[in-house]
Amino acid sequence: MDRVIAIDGPSAAGKSSTARAVARAVGFLHLDSGALYRGVTLVALARGGGEPPVLDDPETLVREVERRGLTMRERGPKFSVYCDDVLVDGPIRSAEVTRWVSPVAAVPEVRAWVTNTVRALARGKSVVVDGRDIGSVVFPEAALKIFLTASAATRAERRLVQRGERVSPEVLDRETQALEARDAADSTRVVAPLRQPEGAIRVDGTALTFQEQVALISDHAHRVFGLPRREGPRIGGPGAC
Repeated sequence: MDRVIAIDGPSAAGKSSTARAVARAVGFLHLDSGALYRGVTLVALARGGGEPPVLDDPETLVREVERRGLTMRERGPKFSVYCDDVLVDGPIRSAEVTRWVSPVAAVPEVRAWVTNTVRALARGKSVVVDGRDIGSVVFPEAALKIFLTASAATRAERRLVQRGERVSPEVLDRETQALEARDAADSTRVVAPLRQPEGAIRVDGTALTFQEQVALISDHAHRVFGLPRREGPRIGGPGAC
């Protein structure tokens, strides 16, 4: 039987890193749906011979994706991306792919292909899946749905630290405004708008450490799925989610 933990949330909320840690904590596999969108972007860039990706014929792009065998395979505690039977976890994180993944992911035919692929990969497994529409579109019947968020300023600061940039007031304000604009765009787009899925537990990480955030979601997983307890911190109490 499928056991799915769906984690959605805005940009820079720490969905992927949290999902990886939760998967380790509860013994599930981690499946990053965004990695598949990056894989499709890699194929689109190669098909067009460079930037920008060719998106005027999405049906042909999807056929090319299938011809090249783009997929994810279990690799240790997670799913990794393969194209032409070659591991591409590194190439899909390139600056070019990062630059173009958003417009590629907005193509309805691409979203439909990724949704079907993720569902097939998760069938019969225990997985933590993160993305933007996992609990609302991909797995609307998931037993545990999490909407992971934090204030725009908190997310901006974390992103700057992750990039190794200096967190001055001016830079932080600029990054915060950029994230707020991204939130507005993601929430109002026609294709798969960002929203808290029905029945999802809202986890606001603004005042939580990363470890507390992971422990809180893991506690929910133990409760929902009746998992055996592992040693580690348990977080609860008023205002935790």
